[in-house]
Amino acid sequence: MAKTIKYYIVAADALPDIFIKVSEAKRMMQTGEAATVGEATRLAGISRSAFYKYKDAVQPFNDMKAEHIITFQAMLKDSTGVLSRVLAVFAASGANILTINQTIPTNGCAAVTISAETSEMGESLEQLFSDVGAVAGVVKFEILAG
Repeated sequence: MAKTIKYYIVAADALPDIFIKVSEAKRMMQTGEAATVGEATRLAGISRSAFYKYKDAVQPFNDMKAEHIITFQAMLKDSTGVLSRVLAVFAASGANILTINQTIPTNGCAAVTISAETSEMGESLEQLFSDVGAVAGVVKFEILAG
């Protein structure tokens, strides 16, 4: 009979340090801060054997409700630099762009979908809308989901 795996959400401060350090070592490898398991475990202060013992069992929980991920859609004129200027507005606002999808331009315009994490924005969404709307070549800009 197969063993059923159960999952629990536990506050980080209630976990043994080894679990936190394994998660940190995994993060360092994903972000490129550490190139190898050996380097990541050394930086995290754990043994490689501990890392391998727990690496598949420890996953950080990302509470999507706590984040502010919003998907925007824009219709842009097919002109050099329009998308770049729109992305510069997002960067200046403090939004973290997660995805960008652009269609092939037809009739002189291209649809662009941008998903961004907005919790660190230094300005309001209204200001972002105003700033993007002021970019030459933006025909339409709206929120799809958020």
